[in-house]
Amino acid sequence: MDFGRSWRGKRILGDGKTWRGFFGGALTGAAFGTLQVVLAQNSLAPDSWGFGQWPESIVAVFALAFGSMVGDSAGSFVKRRLEIGRGAKAPGLDQYNFVVGAVAFALILRPQWFLGHYIFDNGIFGLILFLAVVPILHRGVNIIGYKLGRKNVPW
Repeated sequence: MDFGRSWRGKRILGDGKTWRGFFGGALTGAAFGTLQVVLAQNSLAPDSWGFGQWPESIVAVFALAFGSMVGDSAGSFVKRRLEIGRGAKAPGLDQYNFVVGAVAFALILRPQWFLGHYIFDNGIFGLILFLAVVPILHRGVNIIGYKLGRKNVPW
């Protein structure tokens, strides 16, 4: 993604970040989110899956999907500045960089949706649960990727 460029003597993102991976991840996330919206709209409780009504829900789906990939790239930028090598552990940063990006994009593009779902009323409990579950899911998915030969390290 950084075309081999450096900033202040260090690679901007490194070889681990590619446009193919960025768009592949974002579009896969958007596809699954869109599928969830379509299934929810055809269910008995169309608003129960959390994105809201069509077509506004698609903005939330794309904000979360693309925001997560921007957050992941930002995490790589920070890791390069801290001289943490590609594939090396960075506890906290590795698990939450994409969450910060997704939240930021959702707040920018759909602030009322985000605040309504994760802050107001009892939504804060959902946000706390989400933040507790993220490291577990992240670790599990990385282990699966490692066992499938798609990742060099299981973290």
